[in-house]
Order: sequence, then C-alpha cells, then structure tokens
Amino acid sequence: MSVAALRLIHCRRLSTAGPPGVNKVFLWKYLKKIAKVTSAVVCGGCLFITYEVFALNKSVTIDTSAILQEKYKSYIYLSATPSSERENLTTELTHIARRELHKAIRRFLEISSKLFQQSLDAAKVTTQFFSLREHFSHMDADPHEVALWLLLKRTQSPKKAVRLQAVQELAENAHWQDYQYQTAAQVIDQRTAVGLARTPQVDLRFFRQPPALPDLGDGVSAEDGLRQLLASLPLSEVDRCVQYFTSLALRESNQSMAAQRGGLWCFGGNGLPYAQSLTSVPSEKAESFCLQALVQHSKVQSHCDHIVENGGLQILQRLYQLRRESLKIQRNVVRVIGNLALNESVHQAIVQSGWVSVLAETMKSPHVMQSSHAARALANLDREAVREKYQDGVYILHPQTRVDQPIKADVLFIHGILGAAFKTWRQRDRSTLEEEREADSEDDYTECWPKSWLAADCPNLRVLSVEYDSHLSDWMANCPADNQRKSLAYRSRELLNKLKLAGVGERPVVWVAHSMGGLLVKKMLLDAADDPDLQGLLKNTKGIMFYSVPHHGTFMAEYSVNVRYLLFPSIEVRELCKDSPDLRSLNEGFLNIAKENEIKVLSFAETQPTNVSPMIKILVVPTQSADLGLGELIKVDVDHLNICKPEKKNSFLYKRSLQFIQEALQHFISQ
Repeated sequence: MSVAALRLIHCRRLSTAGPPGVNKVFLWKYLKKIAKVTSAVVCGGCLFITYEVFALNKSVTIDTSAILQEKYKSYIYLSATPSSERENLTTELTHIARRELHKAIRRFLEISSKLFQQSLDAAKVTTQFFSLREHFSHMDADPHEVALWLLLKRTQSPKKAVRLQAVQELAENAHWQDYQYQTAAQVIDQRTAVGLARTPQVDLRFFRQPPALPDLGDGVSAEDGLRQLLASLPLSEVDRCVQYFTSLALRESNQSMAAQRGGLWCFGGNGLPYAQSLTSVPSEKAESFCLQALVQHSKVQSHCDHIVENGGLQILQRLYQLRRESLKIQRNVVRVIGNLALNESVHQAIVQSGWVSVLAETMKSPHVMQSSHAARALANLDREAVREKYQDGVYILHPQTRVDQPIKADVLFIHGILGAAFKTWRQRDRSTLEEEREADSEDDYTECWPKSWLAADCPNLRVLSVEYDSHLSDWMANCPADNQRKSLAYRSRELLNKLKLAGVGERPVVWVAHSMGGLLVKKMLLDAADDPDLQGLLKNTKGIMFYSVPHHGTFMAEYSVNVRYLLFPSIEVRELCKDSPDLRSLNEGFLNIAKENEIKVLSFAETQPTNVSPMIKILVVPTQSADLGLGELIKVDVDHLNICKPEKKNSFLYKRSLQFIQEALQHFISQ
C-alpha cells in the first residue's frame, strides 16, 4: 500500500488528571507542518512511527482556561522506500519529525500565551467581540482560529510594516468561514477597514453594511434632504460660478418639487411641461443639479465640516442607494465623498456612516469611471499607505489598490477641450471596429487604455488622468466668471497645485496630452520653471507625447461661431487663433526649457478631417501646426478625435506610444 503524503490514521484520547485549575492540551493539527517535510515513499512494506505524548506532557501544559483538557496519541503512516535506503531514511525522518514537532509546540505555546493572556485583555473592541471571546474560551484552539486572531492582533502592531503585512494576509486568506468574516468586520478598526478595501480581490464580507438610515419624516424625500443641505451651506469661500450654479440648482429643485405636488415643471424658464406621471424625470434631474453644486462646495474645507455636521453623509448614502440605476448620480455622490476624504478630521465620520463597504464594492465595478472615483476616495482615506492626496479631477488609473512593488515613475494624461479624464483615452468606438473585434480576445478591448493596457505593460508606473472643467455643470448657461476660469493661465495654476498635492514631480514624469491639453502641459512647465517650489516637476520631466496639439494654432477660430464652438468653446478660440502672439510666446519659451532639460518629445499628427456636423468635415489641427519643431513627428491616418484612441493593443499607435514611454523612463523603471 503506497501514498504520496503523510496521513493520520489513528487517534485516541487519553485522560490524565492534572493539578487543579490547570488544563493540559496538545493540538495534533500542528502535525500538518511536519507533513511538509516528512513526506516520502518507502518500498517493501509499511513503516509506522509512533510518537507518544507522555514524554512531552510537561512541555505542552498550558495554564489557561481557554482550552479543554485533551491529549492525543497518534500514529503516522509512511509508505515504504527501497530496503537499501530504509534505515537511513527512517532515522532521518524521525529526527526531522521530532524537531518540527517540538518547534510547532513551542510556537503554539508562544501564540497561546500572547493571544489569550494579553491580546484579548488589552484590545479595545466591541461588545460583540467580548461575547465571541467568551464563546471562544470553551472551544478547542484550532490553528485556523488562532491565525485569524493573531492577524487581527498584528493589525494593531506599533510597527507599520507589520500592520501592512497583516492586512494583506487577512485579505489573501480565502479559507475564512462566514462567521469569521462577520467577527472580523466587528473587530477591525478604521485603519484596517480602509486597508482591506484597498487590497486586491478583498472579500466584501470583511465590511459591515451601512447602518440603517434615519427616517426623514412624512413626505420628505431624498431630494428634499439634498436641497435643504445645499441651502444650508454658506456661499462664502466659493467663487461666483459656484454661487451662481448653487442658486440655479435650488431654483430648479423648487420647481421640481412644485411639479410633484401637482402642476407643471419648467427647466431653466423654458416652460417645458411634464405630466404628473413623469415627475420622476425632473426630480432626478433636480437631484443631479443639486449634487453638482454640492461637489463644488465639498472642495472647500470649512464646507466639508458643515456637510458632515448637517447629516450630509447619510443624505448622500440614501441618494446613492435610491439612484442605483443612475451611474452619473452615483459617480457624483462618490466624488463628494472623495472630496470630503481630503480632510482627515471627517475620516471617522465617513467610516462610521458605512461608506467603506460602499466604496469597496464600487471599486469592483466593471465601469472604469465608477471604480476610479471610488479608488480616489479610498486613497484619500488611506493615510496608512498613501502620502499623497488626490483632489477633485486627479484620478488614479494605476495602481488603484495597495501594491508590494515600489512605484518608479509617473505618467500623466491630460485631455483636450470638451474631453474628459476617461472618455478621451478610450479605445476607438465599438461601432467602427465591430467586425475586427469579433476575432479579438476580451483582453484586447478596454474602456480606458492607460488603465488596462499601459498598467499591464508597465506595472511599476503610477498612471494618473487629470480632468479640468470644460463646463462647470450640465447647464449651458454662462457663468459671470467663466472667462477667467477657462483661461490657460488659470487652469495651469489650478492643476499645478493639485499635482503638487498628489506628489507629481517627486519621481520621473512622462506627460501624454491631446489637443489643447498639450498647450496646458507646456504652460504648466513654464510656470513650474518660474516657481522654486515646483522646479522639481520640470527637472523630473523626462518626456512629453503630443496627440494633435495645435502648437501654432488652428483654423477653427476662423469659422463661424456655431461651427468652432463644437470643438473650442468661448475663450479657448481666442487662445487658439492661428499664429497668435500668445501661442508663439508659449511655444518659444517651452522649446527653450525642453532643450535645456533634455526632454524627449514625440508628436502625432492627424491626416483625416473630423466630422463636426452631418454636413461639415474639418482638419482641426493641420500637420504644420502639430509640428512642435522638436523631436519626432508621426502622421497617422485618423481624425482629431481618434488620434489618441488606439484600435487595439497591437496597433501601431499604441505600440509606438508604449515604446516612447519605456524609452523615456528606461533608466528608472529597469532598476
């Protein structure tokens, strides 16, 4: 009879009286460790090795009431080996087995002593935990149980490295039972909960569900609560645009509420009637407008405290649960939470109101925008492993969770006018590639290629996407301060402050920009050169990749207002006029600092006209304007909108972009 591993074939219990108050125990489950080193095959018969516990009786006596008095006598079965090796192997296996057995016993005594006599008494835990402790004291100390309590104890270690490792091991163990997850959810503290939420593939059972929301009262809806919260916020410390859109949101919400009580609802004074059966549509619209205004208020620190104190976390929780079918409303809700999380003073309130479980679940969303908003919020909550803070508009595409390997460099993606942090960098539209994609694998499609493809090819890079407002909200209304807000100089100062807080400039950097985003990158680097606190950003810039950037302006400014607005609204048109003095000065200044700092440059130019209306096609950025006059220029047979959207992972556009990033950072990411 032969087997490939050790097996326990017999076990019988012996009872031995001991001194009063002393329990004697020996846990033979620790023999699993012995099995790893004593597995062997022996031919010619069966070899039985018997270990008696009497010789070890004293060494396994534990003065604790937590474990019942037990002793075991076990026989270990080993298959045989050739007779010529049997004698030496038997001696060697016996020696190894005894050595490992004694090591296991010593380790068990050490764990038991620390765990039962110190950990449980010293830990500040919930009432549920103490009830579990009482239950646990009447059970055998299974190593599986001991491991859980030991890891929970290690999450409270004074050593940061020990805490981080314990959180990782908690999340990676897939064999916990359901009651153990529930126990852990009751015991873990705020720091551990956030760490688990930022651990890849974490089991959501580690997190307590959000507490029951208080009743708002008869006839009071989530929209009522949101409107009342917004109306209670002071208009101090916010600019004229936020004040303007706050009043507009409140007006639309009031009209929506009037419609729900019977009557007509009008949007923006246009008098568009809705039947009472359709009042849910304007109600959701009003919620969306109020929420967008609240996003702007949540950027002000003093307003964050006011939002929390007035029950804003619960109101947002109710709205999030109510509008599960609206990804946009849910994104804006999480966006507010991410802004609030920039203030450590409200972290405890965020965790206690159940947001960690919601964010952990949202992190698993298949929608890149949903998961990235949740990743930003959790990163701002994670003061244990993250030094940086991510303000509104700065999104982590990779790594969105805690990672073991160090980050060597940063790659920043800057979109153009009317672009966005995610949609600008998506793969080319499915409709144009439907036939080709049928033969491709699922890995060859992505909603955001920097997040999926670049992160996989360069895992030791931090990939960020930066977003700035083309419009403050969904309204097409003109804000009194809009012209100042949309200027290149204003956006440069605003983004530089955000990037500094996110730690950009502390590592080597490669910029990737589309359209006017390239002009913004050049302006930021020129401003950084004049600021002693930001010169590290310039010195650490190793490369810039431009996708159809109008370095010398565009003919779009010469078209009618209706046509040019489709791509370059309002003030941007004046800044993009062909051969404008401002563009010429910007380009000359940038060329000087790029040469001085030996910045690598790669430019792509479109060669196909862009459909700006059913009847009009325009070459938005001609080749001569996309030519910076420095570095390599590559012409691509695509239009302005698709110049930054590779067809597939093995397409020339992506492969050349990846090559440029790797070459610009080769001295850093290869170390």
